Amino acid sequence: MMTQLTPLALLTLLAPVALGQPGPADPEPRWWKGNLHTHSLWSDGDDFPEMIALWYADNGYNFLALSDHNTLSQGQRWMPLADIDNRSRAAAFPKYLERFGDDWVQTRTENDTTQVRLKPFDEYRPFVEQPGRFLLIQAEEITGAFERRPIHINATNLAEVIPPQTGETAEATIRAVLREVNAQAAKHGREVLPHLNHPNFGWGVTAEDLAPVLEEQFFEVFNGHTGVNNNGDQTHASTERIWDIINTIRITRFDAPPIFGIATDDGHSYHGQSPVSIPGRGWVMVHARRLTPETVILAMKAGDFYASTGVTLDAVEFDAADNTLTVRIHPEPGESYTTRFIGTPRDADLTATPVTDEAGNPLPVTGLYSPEIGQVLAESEGVTAVYTFTGDELYVRAVIESSAPPERPTKESLLKRAWTQPIRPAPAG
Repeated sequence: MMTQLTPLALLTLLAPVALGQPGPADPEPRWWKGNLHTHSLWSDGDDFPEMIALWYADNGYNFLALSDHNTLSQGQRWMPLADIDNRSRAAAFPKYLERFGDDWVQTRTENDTTQVRLKPFDEYRPFVEQPGRFLLIQAEEITGAFERRPIHINATNLAEVIPPQTGETAEATIRAVLREVNAQAAKHGREVLPHLNHPNFGWGVTAEDLAPVLEEQFFEVFNGHTGVNNNGDQTHASTERIWDIINTIRITRFDAPPIFGIATDDGHSYHGQSPVSIPGRGWVMVHARRLTPETVILAMKAGDFYASTGVTLDAVEFDAADNTLTVRIHPEPGESYTTRFIGTPRDADLTATPVTDEAGNPLPVTGLYSPEIGQVLAESEGVTAVYTFTGDELYVRAVIESSAPPERPTKESLLKRAWTQPIRPAPAG
């Protein structure tokens, strides 16, 4: 049985560095592991945020964004114990009480109903953070729609709730949310990272919807929830296909940088009872000097990160002088690795054909494009892969696949993978 700890004892046990004590000057950049999409009892998750944060800290993560739907964990919130038990099949509260104890867990009875207080972010944050090792970041999943098509955008490092926005098109709806995010970032003088969630959930967002929204730099190429259709179907493009189409459109039509790909959990279930949306399936590895919201977000905005479902990289290096992209894989015993360099040639056919229904009417889905878009430019085996740019590529990204399955596989995620960010080279000559 786990020993019960008071919050103070828990803080003392977890903190490897004295509070308020700075780290070394000019530390070398290192990789930090984090998840940017997580739900708790504050919206539709089935566990307390403190417990979720400790799961990630206990399992080797360095940062976590708690991103409940259309809310921040702020203010007073009491939840009926019966609702908590129903949502978690009576698993959440006993574990919460055992881990934190009576001096932390608050209950009350009103009208013969037992209620449990959900702690706000600023109250539980000091008791789960570990300076220099584990960081909590406040976030929100801004959950809206356009004509019943889900449009969900996470905003990481918010100070205030942003309500869902509306627009006359899916593109306008996304843009309206981003205006609010950017306005809040300016108002509070802080770095905020918005990213478009699971574009194929409810088939909500197409490549053509997102490509012109140049304000959006990030989207989920992988989401660990089993209901988000990462791989698409016969009518709908996969998220990887969407990624390549977006980047081709952005570069050719707008002379704009490519969009970056994120992997996340979208965790809702934390008690081993449902495999639909469990933690530990997708994450980002961010290359930064320090573990703060600002340094993590700035590194991601610079593209200095990769997404993963289990493959670990030691380095991703682009040498502009030699025009080479080098990927160095951290090998695991018994695993072999295949690296595919993906890109679109500058002379690719960019014609799109609408997908239609049986009556010939266009469907609101990503169009059909030439296989030249997002083609495999080179492939190699082993723990080091190098691609030399010819100058004829619009962009190049790498996908690294292991021969081994992830710890928590799904039907769409049968082998460990990592995705590097697309690089747009200078034209030849």
